[in-house]
Amino acid sequence: MPWWGWIVLGALLLGAELFVIPTDFFLVFLGGSAIAVGAVAWLGIALSPAAQWLLFAALAVVSLVFFRRRFAARMAQPANPRVEGLVGEVGTAREPIAAGGTGSVELRGTPWSAQNLGDALEGGARVRVERVEGLTLCVRRI
Repeated sequence: MPWWGWIVLGALLLGAELFVIPTDFFLVFLGGSAIAVGAVAWLGIALSPAAQWLLFAALAVVSLVFFRRRFAARMAQPANPRVEGLVGEVGTAREPIAAGGTGSVELRGTPWSAQNLGDALEGGARVRVERVEGLTLCVRRI
């Protein structure tokens, strides 16, 4: 494959990761490997097509094994301590919420989405936050 073919392949893989298929950074390292093979070919180092594919595979495997976990950990969103700090707080159900269902809870004067972890709740019932999943409070009657 010509050097520009590898660059195009790498760009397509990177673009797919960013805009189309979130694969938890697998395509980033495959795209980077393709671009690296394109750079080697562009520098004039003559490799047979089989050697190019072998270099691509080796770079992809090495980068996935040694760098993907660190890269993913660095890119991970840290937990929001302000939201995580809601665990244990007491709020009020704004509406009836079926057992295992979702509804709305008022906590600190603000309405929140809530999932009921216990028995059915009637509107106005006092609840305690057991955990936070994203912006949804997981609550149980006090």
